[in-house]
Amino acid sequence: MAETATTSSKTFAEKHAERMARLKQLHTQRNEARASNHQEVIAEHERKKLPANWESRQRQAEWLMGDLKARTEAEEKGLDYNRVKMLNVSAAEADRIDKLKAKKRNADPGFSDYEAQTARQYNRLVKAMPPRDLVKYEEQKEKYGDAFYGGPNVILQGLHKDTPAAIDNMVKDLEGQIAKRKKFSRRRTHNDDADIDYINEKNARFNKKLERFYGEHTAEIKQNLERGTAI
Repeated sequence: MAETATTSSKTFAEKHAERMARLKQLHTQRNEARASNHQEVIAEHERKKLPANWESRQRQAEWLMGDLKARTEAEEKGLDYNRVKMLNVSAAEADRIDKLKAKKRNADPGFSDYEAQTARQYNRLVKAMPPRDLVKYEEQKEKYGDAFYGGPNVILQGLHKDTPAAIDNMVKDLEGQIAKRKKFSRRRTHNDDADIDYINEKNARFNKKLERFYGEHTAEIKQNLERGTAI
């Protein structure tokens, strides 16, 4: 009987010790989870302070660093990095890259507003007419400073002297624009009963624009001029 009681007592003590150890472990895990949650809240708060595109910029920076490292290793081995890089690109990926490059070369987002259209035309003209003499270009840029770009408060008269070659390039570009515009011009119907107040088709279109914007404000003046009673 004494041995049975001792055995039961030991079993209870062991169970109690195991439960206390388990409780201590759970308490430790709870503290660790609490600390981890607190750190995650702080990290999330810090991430909210970063720019919206921070993750993409970070991925791009990591890719650039990896690409630079791989290029350096290839050059040290005397290998062509572009060729080595293409060996690790699948045919589907290469086709996708080619399509993206072609889309960038022939990007045409279409008409959005007149300001964007003007900016697109300006960029196209700048790309089509690069400076021929880069040394002279840099000299003029250093000489004129901010006036070289012709800001809103800069008087360009007398600063630049256009060369005959530059004038020929401008004339050539204008002729190209006129030829391209003629391909897309549509023929408009002619009204025989309308008053002829123009000398050619271009002048007629200009007069229509004036009438559309200022017609209601100049109707009386026009009538007085037609009657000969204008003061």
